[in-house]
Amino acid sequence: MKKTVSSKRFLLAATIVAIGFVIFFGQQSALPSHFEYINAKATKPDVQPLAVLNTVEEPQEIQNSSMNHKHSTENSIDSFPAGNKSVVHMVTSERIKIPGAYKYGEGIVCNRSHSRTDICLAFGHVQMNATSSLFMLNAFNENNSGIEEKIRPYTRKWENDVMDLVNEVTLKSKLVQNNSMLNCDVKHEVPAIVFSTGGYTGNVYHEFNDGIIPLYITSQHLKREVVLVNVDCRNWWLTKYDEVLNQLTKYRVINFENETMIHCFPEVTVGVSIHDEMTIDPSLMPNNETILDFRALLDKAYRPGYQLPEKNPSGTKRPALVILVRDGSRVILNLKQLVKLAQHVGFNVTLWKPLPTTDLKATYRLLNSSHVLMGVHGAALTHFLFMRPSTVFIQIIPLGTDWASRNYYGDPAHKMGLQYIGYKIGINESTLSDKYRENDTVLMNPTEIVRQGWSATKQIYLESQDVRIDLHQFKNTLMDAKRRAIRFIRQEYRKGHNG
Repeated sequence: MKKTVSSKRFLLAATIVAIGFVIFFGQQSALPSHFEYINAKATKPDVQPLAVLNTVEEPQEIQNSSMNHKHSTENSIDSFPAGNKSVVHMVTSERIKIPGAYKYGEGIVCNRSHSRTDICLAFGHVQMNATSSLFMLNAFNENNSGIEEKIRPYTRKWENDVMDLVNEVTLKSKLVQNNSMLNCDVKHEVPAIVFSTGGYTGNVYHEFNDGIIPLYITSQHLKREVVLVNVDCRNWWLTKYDEVLNQLTKYRVINFENETMIHCFPEVTVGVSIHDEMTIDPSLMPNNETILDFRALLDKAYRPGYQLPEKNPSGTKRPALVILVRDGSRVILNLKQLVKLAQHVGFNVTLWKPLPTTDLKATYRLLNSSHVLMGVHGAALTHFLFMRPSTVFIQIIPLGTDWASRNYYGDPAHKMGLQYIGYKIGINESTLSDKYRENDTVLMNPTEIVRQGWSATKQIYLESQDVRIDLHQFKNTLMDAKRRAIRFIRQEYRKGHNG
């Protein structure tokens, strides 16, 4: 009987001690439920860990928008082991480290939680075999072999039709016994970032929003020490954005589909990070960069050899107004009368019609020296990025485009420091009033039509609508823009004079 009681006490004590150990070590090393592991393979670390994945103090992360995911701490690993080449294969639901942060170990990690983009990262000894659309991780630990991930490196993953136009890239891993099995025609000491110029490339808004800005977000912290690998490469695109690309990398951009040599990298990131429409969220950036930092990059790209016009010492220079000219749809039908009004108000007016082939250096020089940019809602307004902060941007908002006008251009312009003016046209200023009865839902409640989907919105409000500006009413907008522009000119003069 005594032995039985003694045994029970011993078991109870042992249980309490065991629970204490579990609680203690769980508090010390368990990850919060930020990650979801798929087919996780891991070996126990036998050396000092490289980094704790979920440490909030670690700034070098690509953070994605929150999504409704089931999180699990099962099989959670609190660190990447360094030195013994052992690491898990995982797909996370929150974040992975930014390119260039994986200095040791080997593995393939993916983040597929973002609503707009997938990102996979392979590190260790990675071979690029473009003829097979393949990045192969040569693993020295058998636990890291047999991995395969497929990804389309473009930032509109919710649009299946568009993503079908983007070539798929495969990341795999295989076991190697020694270095003699590693074949490289070109060996790089810097990481690579793989991105696509498929999808909507050809539309300047998407070229910046879906391509150039995400590429900046993903690569700028590497300070040009990165190789850019362009999937769905278009030579005209490389030429068009040459000056910008030279600010992101000091190396030749690799045309993925045309490359025949085997390139080896210490790390490859497939896919780029995007924050929002024409936006850079400083809270998600390693050094709190904003869209103004991207604008500064455009200055570095296009300003060499170019000087701003000499400042007028009187501060009363006629402001320079650039009016974007459209054809096809959303045309300003009374453009000539509008130009005369603007000249009468006190502007020097330039009519500008950008084309897909328009030289961006010339675009920069025109807009960077102007004080006001004006145009009807459409992709060409993306060029507001070339305006100097604190200058004026007028967007003419046709019927049915309120949400798009605000989200694609209005809010981003505010964030870049422009003085944004949105001019929402009235029913009588839209040619839709000639096509529909005055009480038709198309005119009276555009929101109801927009709710029907993109197809209806595009057909009615984007492709079938022109504008006739009410010049009497619009004169007040021009007067407001002139006052703001003159204030900017005087401030610039004082800066130059005091400097």
